Amino acid sequence: MEHLGAVQFEIKARQHTIASDQPPENGGFDEGMTPPELLLASLGSCAAYYAADYLKRHGLATEGTRVRVHAEKVKNPARVDNIRIDVDLPLDCEERDREGVDRAVHNCLIHNTLRHPPKIEIGIHAPAPA
Repeated sequence: MEHLGAVQFEIKARQHTIASDQPPENGGFDEGMTPPELLLASLGSCAAYYAADYLKRHGLATEGTRVRVHAEKVKNPARVDNIRIDVDLPLDCEERDREGVDRAVHNCLIHNTLRHPPKIEIGIHAPAPA
């Protein structure tokens, strides 16, 4: 990630680039998602992938599958909490397929990462004084 100015950052992964920003009330220009929005988008897109994969593997329609992710901001410490994932399927599925989609979404890499938090190390690097 590279600082672009104000509270904007350019995020690169492989050949892709996105911007992270803040709304004007936080000193930004609202030209990209905030870090919490990116986190929820990551969770939602992962859940959507696993839901669509289940549907596809079982010969069911995937077009129109929709995932919505909601969360609350809480303090002490500041974080998102009470995350809810809603998966809207494009057609009326049998109970076994709704349960199958639920199991598939529970296998999402991001979902499992949040449920079993990884160890995180922080390294601060700065040039040596001249």
